[in-house]
Amino acid sequence: MTNQSMHEALGGEAFFRALVHEFYERVWADDVLRPMYPAHDRAGAEDRLRMFLEQYWGGPTTYGEQRGHPRLRMRHAAYEIDPDARDRWIACMRGALDALEPAPLLRAEIEDYFERAATSMLNRNPLIR
Repeated sequence: MTNQSMHEALGGEAFFRALVHEFYERVWADDVLRPMYPAHDRAGAEDRLRMFLEQYWGGPTTYGEQRGHPRLRMRHAAYEIDPDARDRWIACMRGALDALEPAPLLRAEIEDYFERAATSMLNRNPLIR
C-alpha cells in the first residue's frame, strides 16, 4: 500500500495548474468576482493560488517559502465577501473540477475543502446592516 499525498493522487502540478486556470477562466467571466482580482496580474494570481493549493494538498512548499503563512482571512479582508460571492466562487471551482474530472472520492475531498475555505472567508452578511 502506498501513502500517496492528495497532490500526487490528483496528478501533481499539472492538475493544479489546469484547475487554477479553469477556475480563473470562470472568475474572469463573473461580474461579481472579477473586480476582486487584479486585472494586471492574472498570471501572478494563478501562480499564487496554484502554489497555495499544491502546498495545502501535500505538494511543494513553494508558497510558504515565497509568501509565508497563508493568512487567508487577512489577505481577503479587503474584499466584500458575502454569501453570493462565496457561492459564485464555489461555482467557479466546481466548474473547474467538472472540466478536469478527478476521481469521485478525490473530488469529494477537495470540494469539501473548497466549501469550508470559501465559507470561512465570509466577511459580509447582507441581512445584517
